[in-house]
Amino acid sequence: MSSGFDQLSRAELATLLPELLLCGHLIDRSGMAHSIGAFGRAGMTAVAIEEWQLASPVYTRRMREALGFDGDDVPTIFKGLQLDIGAPPQFMDFRFRVDDRDHGEFWLDHCGALADVEPLGEDFVVSMCHDIEDPTFDATALATNPHAQVRPIHRPPRHPADRKPVCAWTVIIDPAHTPPPTPPNAAAVANSRAALLRLRPVDKADPGHSDYAGPLLSDLRFADFSKSALVRMADEVCLQHHLLTLGFMTAVRQRAADTATEIGRKQFTGIAGLTSERIRTALGLGDDPAGLAQVLRLHPAWNPLPYTDIDLSLTDDAVRLRVPWHSDAGTDRAWPSMIDPDHLAPLEAMVRGVNPRFFARSATADEHGWTAEIALAAAPFKEATEVAITRISTGAAFTFTDRGIPLPLTVVR
Repeated sequence: MSSGFDQLSRAELATLLPELLLCGHLIDRSGMAHSIGAFGRAGMTAVAIEEWQLASPVYTRRMREALGFDGDDVPTIFKGLQLDIGAPPQFMDFRFRVDDRDHGEFWLDHCGALADVEPLGEDFVVSMCHDIEDPTFDATALATNPHAQVRPIHRPPRHPADRKPVCAWTVIIDPAHTPPPTPPNAAAVANSRAALLRLRPVDKADPGHSDYAGPLLSDLRFADFSKSALVRMADEVCLQHHLLTLGFMTAVRQRAADTATEIGRKQFTGIAGLTSERIRTALGLGDDPAGLAQVLRLHPAWNPLPYTDIDLSLTDDAVRLRVPWHSDAGTDRAWPSMIDPDHLAPLEAMVRGVNPRFFARSATADEHGWTAEIALAAAPFKEATEVAITRISTGAAFTFTDRGIPLPLTVVR
């Protein structure tokens, strides 16, 4: 099956990629808010640790394979971070230093996540920058080398309050390092349909960079990659969204099986609307049915197409979204499984991110799937509470800048 991103130009894809990475990061601004409500701050911290531990090793390995940056050294770990929804460019402004293949440092000149939690007080800062980061940084690094350890040089709470960089970390690979234990539920995500999904390989003949096999760069300039590489990257980043949600839902179900789906729908609702809004704005799309159809075709909830099997059609005044009962996403119980004719809140938030006058209703259903029809109402609807909660993040209004030609980062000694 073709990719939903094939329709875009190379320039449009280069604009969209950082947006997809940022929206993936903002999933937690929605999910963790509802985790606090259900489990308290300590429970939220435990859920966050588990979701990232389960998801990040899986999608890091996928991206390495997709873009051909093999290796087990520090530069390879840093390349993985540059294409990780946990570290969207500029919003989480990772800077890197490579001492040799087994030693390096990174620091954050700006941390959007810290900007979001510092107003909540030092307890929340410690939860994020200590309790969550320690095990999850190691989990990401071990996808490249099981003997890699990420350790802080300094980190928040910041003293003084405006300290820059906001944090700094060493990465050391040493065979004497004992790999961290495998999380109890790792197999559930590692063996999911999302983890095992096969996507179309990058066309090496397409103009532009077809891989990231060269030197580590200070920043990724997506416009330098080929259209084929950008399409694959976009599909992989969408899978990161789904894999993180599978990790989140695995952790939530362990703690609240009866209400897990309700919490998942709230998480989905919160990020769905904000993502639609950012996609529409980034690509300069309209707020009419044609603009909505384009946003839905590109929305991470419905991509990659081989994973979700959704279908979209456009009439003069409405959009029809066809969702199958059976798909890889449905088997995984990923986002598409959380909506149905009786539970449309995530879809309504999604379409109102394009225009607050859109509404969704169930049109038809049969043994193969169901169809939602989306049209314009006479008056706008109120923004969903879940979207408003997610919008509190500084990432909601974050803008990317052109940093020019990136520099290769070589060994400093």
